Amino acid sequence: MPQASFSLGGLPQSTDEEEPMEVSELLQQTHQLPNVPDVVRELIQQLNNPKADYSVIADKIIHDQTLSLKVLRLVNSAHFGLSRKITSINEAIVLLGMTQLKTMVVASGFAGSVKEVEGLDLKRFWSESFEVAALSKWFAAKSKDVDPDTAFTVGLIHNIGQLLLHLSKPKLAEAIVKLIDETGCSRSAAEMERLNFTTAEAGQALLKYWQFPTSLGEAVRYHKQPFAAETPNSLSAIVNIACYINTCIQHNQPIDDVITQFPTAVAELAGLPDDIAETSEEAMQLRSGLDELL
Repeated sequence: MPQASFSLGGLPQSTDEEEPMEVSELLQQTHQLPNVPDVVRELIQQLNNPKADYSVIADKIIHDQTLSLKVLRLVNSAHFGLSRKITSINEAIVLLGMTQLKTMVVASGFAGSVKEVEGLDLKRFWSESFEVAALSKWFAAKSKDVDPDTAFTVGLIHNIGQLLLHLSKPKLAEAIVKLIDETGCSRSAAEMERLNFTTAEAGQALLKYWQFPTSLGEAVRYHKQPFAAETPNSLSAIVNIACYINTCIQHNQPIDDVITQFPTAVAELAGLPDDIAETSEEAMQLRSGLDELL
């Protein structure tokens, strides 16, 4: 997605308290890292495995009371409009299918990974992440190259590096937000000035620490600039487009402008049809329906 142009030379200099650091420093205090349930990690590691035994995973979900209750609350929400109350995960699988259940479990697991973060509105953070995830899955379903479940997961965690920064270095995170507000520079420019790396890179480092598939980390790192990767890939391109549409929604962008400014080169990389920009209005009506998890 195009970044606002800004001269780094014009940014205020860091104070001694905000000296540039290494990505690895964010991972050193392991007790502060997001706590993602093991069953969620297993689901993500099995994303592209056609031989995955989801009956075993479903059994693990059943025995995780927190996850089960959250998922059942969502299944019984108005968003799904089911004719009767669902009382067990097994019933949910029968009615919704394992694919839909996986979406809910992954979303719930990440949204519950931390309870409170200094300087970050967690509810807003995850709500926006849910929307990008839903859009990523929607566009991936129209792509010839990208698995929708994988796209959903990357969309969900595309900003996980920002969460990590707020957890590990809240004062630096606050300084970055202040710099953006005061100068109007892009977030990436502010992060490079204050950190010497971006939170997208930090997100990739966290996913590597969690031993998630390498492709997920690469997609997170390059979702803002898919063509910056040594080998540009369709997964980061899908998330880039999802972020573009989500930004247009947040800024109430007129649909004609959304279509005119649609990143067509990124859409081509994503394996999307030539006329995909024409579906923008439909995409902008999409809602994740996952806020019940918060």
